[in-house]
Amino acid sequence: MHRIKPDEIFLTAFKGFPNSHLPVLHYLGVLKEFERKPSVVEELFYLHHWQGSWVNGIYSFDHFHSTTHEVLAVVSGQAKVRLGGPRGKGIDLSVGDVVVIPAGVAHARLWASLGFLVVGAYPEGWSWDLRRGDPKELPIVLDNLARVALPKTDPVYGADGPLVEIWKHVYERNRDKE
Repeated sequence: MHRIKPDEIFLTAFKGFPNSHLPVLHYLGVLKEFERKPSVVEELFYLHHWQGSWVNGIYSFDHFHSTTHEVLAVVSGQAKVRLGGPRGKGIDLSVGDVVVIPAGVAHARLWASLGFLVVGAYPEGWSWDLRRGDPKELPIVLDNLARVALPKTDPVYGADGPLVEIWKHVYERNRDKE
């Protein structure tokens, strides 16, 4: 598999959707050879310590996880997904695309083709919660987010993958501003 540099998508907070200073990483077509092979994608993620995998679609409502990051790999079909909540950014996803979503970043399926399917997983199998942007929950959410560590590996490329370098650099730059 040849290396693909991911697109970096930065989002800002909006009401009860905290989003993240870390960018969403979008690897275009990186796993295209694994079309309709969800078990192979699950195994790849597992080898790179992204575990607790599942195979399904993406919820059609804005939601996020405050206790973990998430990776989604498209294994069939295509979709338009909104990142960042109601005022967020839409991206198109196709077979082979991988999206790594930092904890706190809202995402929702706006449209999907028949048979759209993703493989999802979490770094080191961290447990996830489901948040829908309720502003009353924001203090709890922010407390949870403060405890989420950076992943040790990239779900596609492992320990020396782009995620490790990109997120570490952004994290350190953001920490220096505080």
